Amino acid sequence: MATPHNEAKIGQIAPIVIMPGDPLRAKMIAEKYLENYEIVNQVRNMYAYTGTYKGKKITVMGSGMGMPSIGIYSYELYQFYGVEKIIRVGSCGAYTKDLNLYDVILVNGCYSDSSYAKVQNGTEQQMLYATDSLNLMIKQTAEALQIPITIANIYSSDVFYKENDNYLELYQKYGCMAVEMESFALFHNANICNKRAACILTVSDNFVTKEETTSEERQVAFLKMIELALESIL
Repeated sequence: MATPHNEAKIGQIAPIVIMPGDPLRAKMIAEKYLENYEIVNQVRNMYAYTGTYKGKKITVMGSGMGMPSIGIYSYELYQFYGVEKIIRVGSCGAYTKDLNLYDVILVNGCYSDSSYAKVQNGTEQQMLYATDSLNLMIKQTAEALQIPITIANIYSSDVFYKENDNYLELYQKYGCMAVEMESFALFHNANICNKRAACILTVSDNFVTKEETTSEERQVAFLKMIELALESIL
């Protein structure tokens, strides 16, 4: 069954989805890591590819930027395509000097002042959590692969260009070590659909030290995070 945003037929999307924000990164992951893949969605250029990784059937699909975008795609994947697990892979900005560029974060909890969950079904919670069993699987895989990770709470923002950025308050009050723009909606959708969700992030800039990376540098550095996500599903 196609949706207004996804032309894939039932059965063309795997029960496990790796979800980067950038659809071109989804294309790169498919081309670099998947065997016998096919493109199953091109609506709005939000590419989705289904293939196998070391014999395991998976789909890699872009989410776009922000909670409204990932909210649409993840909800449809869970509700209409039978997806059981979504692992988001993305970039984040660090709120502490204790995180360096290219550090990998496994998200535990996600705080947001977004109205996404409240508008969607009346949920008042502002801190939502990844699925414990999925996080444990990723943590154990990271240990086996000797990939250092930081397990942390983060902040999901509705706004990229905040006029009055309160990142110190978010770090001190809620323990948010980094910021991105999608995980809160993903975790909410997993909760209401009784499915599983996790998020792995790579630090691309630091609010304290003012360090930042280029898009070219991110493309290479993110491979470690992507390989961790792929190995975790095995």
